[in-house]
Amino acid sequence: MSFFGSGTGAAAVNTSNSTAAEKDIEVEVADPPSDSISSLSFSGQADYLAAGSWDNNVRIYEVGANGQTQGKAMYSHQGPVLSVCWNKEGNKIISGGADNVARMFDVTTGQAAPVAQHDAPVRCVKWVDAQGGILATGSWDKTIKYWDLRTPNPVATVQLPERCYTMDVQYPLMVVGTAERHIQIFNLTNPTTPYKTTISPLKWQTRVVSCFTAATTSGFAVGSVEGRVAIQYVEDKDAKDNFSFKCHRRDSSANIKDQALVYAVNDISFHPVHGTFSTCGSDGGIHFWDKDARSRLKSFDTAPGPISATTFNRNGSIFAYAISYDWSKGHSGMTPGHPNKIMLHACKDDEVKKRQKK
Repeated sequence: MSFFGSGTGAAAVNTSNSTAAEKDIEVEVADPPSDSISSLSFSGQADYLAAGSWDNNVRIYEVGANGQTQGKAMYSHQGPVLSVCWNKEGNKIISGGADNVARMFDVTTGQAAPVAQHDAPVRCVKWVDAQGGILATGSWDKTIKYWDLRTPNPVATVQLPERCYTMDVQYPLMVVGTAERHIQIFNLTNPTTPYKTTISPLKWQTRVVSCFTAATTSGFAVGSVEGRVAIQYVEDKDAKDNFSFKCHRRDSSANIKDQALVYAVNDISFHPVHGTFSTCGSDGGIHFWDKDARSRLKSFDTAPGPISATTFNRNGSIFAYAISYDWSKGHSGMTPGHPNKIMLHACKDDEVKKRQKK
């Protein structure tokens, strides 16, 4: 296990006015990745945050009671890291990379080892809390593979209609978004056959799918490159509640209300307690939403660059977000001086609690 950074405790804390909404204090994580941040994931057992980056590394941070952070460990892939997740027990981190491999880092031993292989980059890794724990990996090779980490070969492989771009699990629901706007919905009690196959209700490329938290009706949110989000319910009887809305759009000038500037929705994170959710985008904006009231709860959009990834901690008291280039403008948009920061926001009840129904 390689430790990184020399800061400890309070010395590792920075408060950043540039990314703070008025009366909000955002804590900047010490020793951030050196390249674009692709994925963030909190442990379900303690306030440990994993971050995957295009610098080929996964970093693990400990977050203290007052938001102070300390780098605890780091391990590497042979290419950019595209996705990170934790197992249920919170003692192992799994990451997928452009090296076509998923790796597992054991927090107790400090050892990393490959645990899954694809024929193309591993775009998504998700932990499935079933049968003692199963790893699901989604790849640009147009497959989902399920892995029992005690054996070297996948226990099952599912062919997708296109390359896997995004995936989320809220057992027994798994939703996969691919190229060409395909969406496949799985009931993980029958993991090898899609429960439903559909096309995204949004007209442009899917960037992210995110499942509702377990306490709510089964469904998911879809975000696309066109600055729009769709709320979708799994069962036909709930389809009347499906809707989509515009977000992460800006007027072309201060005097013209046209929302002509459209930005990609990069990530959607559901609050683990209240079932509200966040969206973030290439515009540098973050919004908290109540899907049931169809209303926005909170906005903060003063980040000095795109927001590439977000996540809530296990009880929803901390919201982590990454400020870094999101590749929405391709290689030409990767200009020198892009920030790479991970920020921690202390959530207030009025930002994340559902609105009272009128």
